[in-house]
Amino acid sequence: MSKMGQQAGFPIVVVGMIDKIFAKDADWVTYLHNLAEYVAQQGHGSRLIPVAVESGILDNLKLDQQALRWDEWDLTTEERTQRLIRELAHEFSRILRHRLRLLRNPCDGRVGLKQDLEKIQVFLSHTKQDGNGKEIAEAIRLWLHQNSALASFMDVYDIPAGLSFSDVIRKQIGESVFLAIHTDHYSSREWCRLEVVDAKKTGVPMIVADCLQTGDERALPYLGNVPIIRMDPVAKDRFAEITGRLLDEVLANFLWNCGVESLPEGPATTLFMPRPPELLSLATLAAQQKMPRVIVYPDPPLGKEEMDLFSAIWGNFRILTMSQWLAEEVT
Repeated sequence: MSKMGQQAGFPIVVVGMIDKIFAKDADWVTYLHNLAEYVAQQGHGSRLIPVAVESGILDNLKLDQQALRWDEWDLTTEERTQRLIRELAHEFSRILRHRLRLLRNPCDGRVGLKQDLEKIQVFLSHTKQDGNGKEIAEAIRLWLHQNSALASFMDVYDIPAGLSFSDVIRKQIGESVFLAIHTDHYSSREWCRLEVVDAKKTGVPMIVADCLQTGDERALPYLGNVPIIRMDPVAKDRFAEITGRLLDEVLANFLWNCGVESLPEGPATTLFMPRPPELLSLATLAAQQKMPRVIVYPDPPLGKEEMDLFSAIWGNFRILTMSQWLAEEVT
């Protein structure tokens, strides 16, 4: 397995769930140190991630690797499990980001410790027209700071004085996972609409937090085709679920892009999309100099009603899932 991993350049990640019984067993500790040495030999991108399940064990292990501190999380067992999943999803995403950079540019000298320390950033799209829009965004920002290693971007705090508002917004959207905080007046605000459209055009991971209180006069159609999580705008009690889903989308996006980059080079007329196509994504194709003939997206397949709609508008190309496309390539 190690030989295959080295040949293919795959990163190796070992997650060690360590309790007191493990830490007191000399053979297990020796095995863990051997694993740490082996992982280090695989090169940049591979990691050993210790998880301290009980307190008072890390001193005995004498590991150099930073541990996840399950033992310090003041949560129920289920909540700890969900936090561990989030923490690992974040680290796996950073590892895949490293791999994606190398796949796209094997000679990229920027890949190193500095890039490992770059946090995944959440773009907090909200309206100040609603009294609770900014309040919810600030509450999420604080929760992320206190309960995760994620960074956040919020226009009122993170745009340096004197810089172009629109330039900074567009750049940050392209480098973030996008969270649309859908309050009552969100769809009516020009900048919120522009942010959503820009996020869809760039194809960044995206989810919607449904924080409607009384309703939306005209729901923005471009908020669809992504996961939606309901959160009571008063209780504000689902930050963990929102963060978990954001990280799911980030991880899925990196997995998809790494998989696409690892494919044999196909026709230039094949376009790979990280989520199912929608009318907005198809509309942006008209601006391309070379229109794709085939669009490939992640499984599962879209329903017939959506496929018929796409065919009626853009009948000159095919839309396939990755498994459908691979089946055709093999045959």
